[in-house]
Amino acid sequence: MGPVNIPPVEQARSIFSELGYTLSGDGTEFRAEREWKVVHVTATADESEGSIPDPDTDSLRCFVTYREAAESLVRRLSDLKPDYEWAVISVTDGADYDVLHAPSMRA
Repeated sequence: MGPVNIPPVEQARSIFSELGYTLSGDGTEFRAEREWKVVHVTATADESEGSIPDPDTDSLRCFVTYREAAESLVRRLSDLKPDYEWAVISVTDGADYDVLHAPSMRA
């Protein structure tokens, strides 16, 4: 893996582009749009405080991070219980990735 302090922006863009989404925006946060669906994507190198946006703005969010930080980010998001739907994509330096979905909202 590359330096951990650099968010996996290129991997995030590549994944959503290959899935047929149109991308807009620069930097570590961008929009991915396909048909009726808009996903706000955040690429982050770790699960630190600054990597989770305020929960009051968007209904679909995806966080893309390195495999080493993915489980911790999922736990943190689960504890925060944001008001938006979310998923975490765990990436490596290669093309491999795993999607970790939010826990079920049902009680």
